Amino acid sequence: MISLHGFTFSNYYNKVKLVLLEKGLPFVEVAVTPGARDEAVLAASPLGKVPYIRDDRGTLCESQVICEYLERRYPEPALMPADPFEAAKVRELITFIELHLELVARRLYPQAFFGAAVSAEVQDQVRRQLGRGIPAFQRLARFAPYVAGAAYTLADCSAWTCLPAVGMATLNVLGTDLLLEAGIDWKAHAALIGARPGAVRVAADRRAGARP
Repeated sequence: MISLHGFTFSNYYNKVKLVLLEKGLPFVEVAVTPGARDEAVLAASPLGKVPYIRDDRGTLCESQVICEYLERRYPEPALMPADPFEAAKVRELITFIELHLELVARRLYPQAFFGAAVSAEVQDQVRRQLGRGIPAFQRLARFAPYVAGAAYTLADCSAWTCLPAVGMATLNVLGTDLLLEAGIDWKAHAALIGARPGAVRVAADRRAGARP
């Protein structure tokens, strides 16, 4: 049995959870606070990051590593193209979503979602970086109707969990949703993926976990 460790508010935890559900794999969830420093957590995730998984082979951390492991070990239903180049294009999209969009916007999250303050300097830096990252992502993304084209892939799992956070964070802190402003209709994509049974469960569990 696979165990998924982390917490339901994490978009990367939810990306892995969505992949598990899409593949119909049995799993259990184990609540772990981010940044936990006890040895049991560090043995599985040396930086104390979540998510990580445990199965009959051992432990794995880093969400994309986990997703690609699950794809290789449980190839049906496929979430990556069989063609090596097309599979690389999906990985390229994921890199742009997570590294050049979400990781940049993450600097706004303390103010956007947790009631803290983010300096004007950081806000300006994020605006500038996203001003480069968003157009770059647009050159790669297809949304036809899925991020990589006609097929549902791991890129959609990443986009569904990351793009709403980017859009809402920029709206809440910078006063405008920079994705929508650039013409990236993440809300339509979120609705498309959000209608899938696995995504319905992920969203419901996230809402339940966010309640006081």
